[in-house]
Amino acid sequence: MIDPERLKLEFLTLAGIDSPSTRERDLAQHLISVFEALGGECFFDHSAVYSRSNTGNLIVRIPGRSDLEPLLLSAHLDTVEPTPEVQPVEEAGIIRNEKGGLVGADDKSGIAVIIELVRALRDSGASHPPLELVFTTCEEIGLFGARYLDYRLLRAKMGYILDSEDPRKVIVKAPEAIKFRLKVLGRAAHTGLEPEKGLSAIKLAAEALARLPNGRIDEETTLNFGTIKGGKATNIVPEEVLIEGEIRSHDTAKIDSLWERINETFREVCSPPEPDGRPAFSAHREEMFPRFRVDPEHPVLRLLSRAASRLGMDLEYAKSEGGSDANIFNRNGITCVILGTGMRRVHSPEEYLVVEDMVLCTKLLYEVVVSAGEGALQPD
Repeated sequence: MIDPERLKLEFLTLAGIDSPSTRERDLAQHLISVFEALGGECFFDHSAVYSRSNTGNLIVRIPGRSDLEPLLLSAHLDTVEPTPEVQPVEEAGIIRNEKGGLVGADDKSGIAVIIELVRALRDSGASHPPLELVFTTCEEIGLFGARYLDYRLLRAKMGYILDSEDPRKVIVKAPEAIKFRLKVLGRAAHTGLEPEKGLSAIKLAAEALARLPNGRIDEETTLNFGTIKGGKATNIVPEEVLIEGEIRSHDTAKIDSLWERINETFREVCSPPEPDGRPAFSAHREEMFPRFRVDPEHPVLRLLSRAASRLGMDLEYAKSEGGSDANIFNRNGITCVILGTGMRRVHSPEEYLVVEDMVLCTKLLYEVVVSAGEGALQPD
C-alpha cells in the first residue's frame, strides 16, 4: 500500500520548508494541515516556554482500535542549520541539494515516512492501534523538545523514532553523556617585572591534562577535552583557564570513575594552595543525555522482527555513539528504538537521501503497525 512516488514528493515538499532549530513553526503548521486532512487530532504542548523554539512540540493522535495500546512514532522538526534555498535533485535514486549543503534528510525523511504511513493506512483500511505522533523541536541543539515534552499527554509505552541511516540497522543502545567545565585559578603578575610572583593557570592546566587520558578510553567510553581558554596578554602571567569537555559511555559507572579521576588530578596539581588560596580549582558537570538499552525480547523489537520477516528483511541490532530523542523517551518510560530512513552524511555539505531506503523504512513501519493491529502484542 505504500506509494513510493507520493512518499518522495512529500519529502521534496518538506525539504522546501525551512525549519532550523528554534524556528520550526512553519513546518509544524504544514503538518497540521496534512494530518487534519487525514483525520488526526493535532495540538501543541507548552515546551516552547523552555526550549527557545517559536513553537511547541506537535502531537498528533490518529484513531485506531480502542482495545489496543497506542504506539508512539516520532521524528524531529528541526535541521542542524537553515536551508532557506534548498534545491533538491534526484539522480539514480539519490536526493541531494543541487546547491550543496543540507537537503534536510535529517529528519524530514522521518517525517515523510510517518505521513506516508498514515496515508497508506487510510487507503488500505487496515486495522491498527491508535498512533501517537510526536514531532519534536530543537533536537539538534540539545534534545530540548523531548526534554520539555509533557509526557502526561501520551499514553503509549513503546514506539519507534525515525532518525537514523540504514533501515536494516535498528539502534537499540546508546550511551550516556555528560559535559563538564573546569576552572583553574592561578595568580596574575607582570611577566617582565616580577614573573616569580605569578602562578600560570595555563601551565597548571597543561600539567593536569598531560596526566589524563583523552579520546577512546575503551570500547564503550570516550573522553574529550574540547576547548581551552585562558590568558589576557603576553605580558601577563595567565590567572585563569577554562576547560570544557565531555564524557560518553554505555556504562554510567565508567563516567563517574573518569569524572573522579579528572577531579583528583586537578586537585593534586593545584595543591597545596599558598596563603592567598591560589592556585585553586573548581569543576561542574551536567547531563547531556541519559543512556538507553532495549532488551532484544522486548515487545517493541519482537513486533519489529515479525514485520521484517513479512518483508523478508534481515535486521541488525546496533548501537549508536550519539544522543537522540530516543534517549529521552526511554528515560520517561516509553521504550523506543531508532529506525533508519535512508539519510546519509548528515550534518555535512554532502548530506543525501537514498530513496529506496526511505521506501523500505516506510514498508517496515507499515508492517509493524498492521501487525500490532492484528493483535500481535496481545496475550495468547
